[in-house]
Amino acid sequence: MGLALDISIVSSFSDIRPEQWSALAGTSKSTSGNAYNPFISHAYLSSMEESRSAVPKTGWQGRHVLVKENDTLLAATFGYAKSHSQGEYVFDHGWADAFERAGGRYYPKLQHSVPFTPATGPRLLTIPGERRPGLMATLAEAVKQETTSFGLSSANFTFLPKEESELLEGHGFLHRTDQQFHFDNAGYATHEEFLTTLASRKRKAIHRERREALANGITIDWLTGKDLTESIWDQFFAFYMDTGSRKWGRPYLTRSFFSLIGERMADDILLIMAKREGRYVAGAINFIGSDALYGRHWGCVEDHPFLHFEVCYHQAIDYAIANKLSRVEAGAQGEHKLARGYLPVTTHSAHFIAHPGLRRAISDYLQHERADVEAVGNYLRDHGPFRKNLHDEQD
Repeated sequence: MGLALDISIVSSFSDIRPEQWSALAGTSKSTSGNAYNPFISHAYLSSMEESRSAVPKTGWQGRHVLVKENDTLLAATFGYAKSHSQGEYVFDHGWADAFERAGGRYYPKLQHSVPFTPATGPRLLTIPGERRPGLMATLAEAVKQETTSFGLSSANFTFLPKEESELLEGHGFLHRTDQQFHFDNAGYATHEEFLTTLASRKRKAIHRERREALANGITIDWLTGKDLTESIWDQFFAFYMDTGSRKWGRPYLTRSFFSLIGERMADDILLIMAKREGRYVAGAINFIGSDALYGRHWGCVEDHPFLHFEVCYHQAIDYAIANKLSRVEAGAQGEHKLARGYLPVTTHSAHFIAHPGLRRAISDYLQHERADVEAVGNYLRDHGPFRKNLHDEQD
């Protein structure tokens, strides 16, 4: 007879041993079961907390569910009690407003996502092997129990794989979809080979755009590993603060966050930096998984035509091709990415709504929203930049 499972909730990653967390599939390069995703690593998630970026003061109270057997960590899901819906990229402000107008209390809620990071990855983490389905089901039920026991309005899993959203649907969660734009690497040897798959007009536009982006004597550097010095982080943080302040009002990440990830996971980070007259003037941070490059934050202290597209999209494709990564995930939203070879991809989330009336209303809404997301995705794919027939155009 097996030992009973011990289910607990901890408020900080400091209460979780890195070696235990790294035994869960997908959380480290050495663990089988899922492709390595840097955003679910102990290094990334603990840095969010230790840097004071995702802490109770900023509205992120850690509620990490652990499933153990004889003190061995078998499964976990990282989560947060939220007092707002900022930094999530899956918007539920309308749900909150409607519920509170009806006399309900939407916050606090549970949020199972990587703070400030709209990248799909596992959320129901388990050890590899035959026990995974049962352990994932245990996590789903534990989160539901937590939601109802503490009188919370909802539990929300965002940017999770489709198979996890389907499992959660079977446990009473509502399925929501949205859309991002990703580049799929079909084994291209060079960026130029990729461009041959685009319509002639799109191909010429990208050639012109890339030339003009570098027209003011700008050069591009790829920095990773030991290249990521504190001086480099100071420069990138200045870009992040300048652009983030204009975009969000208050950037989410602290300066110490970048030092911590630079210390703990430098080989999983790629800074694409633009230099002019001997100094860096713009840059974008990317994270490197075992099969994908994940684009995150961009910033600049000088404005140059098309430089954002060059640094964030074209250079990311160059890197993915050079390093044989299967795709580039370029962050949230942005139909402008379509013309640059990024196609629409459906993203998934799952929501357990405790109040029956709110649940019914949201369920009806999501049914229509899913149909709209599918229709828009189909339209955009049909009108994408790729040649309809590789033999119907000649330059």
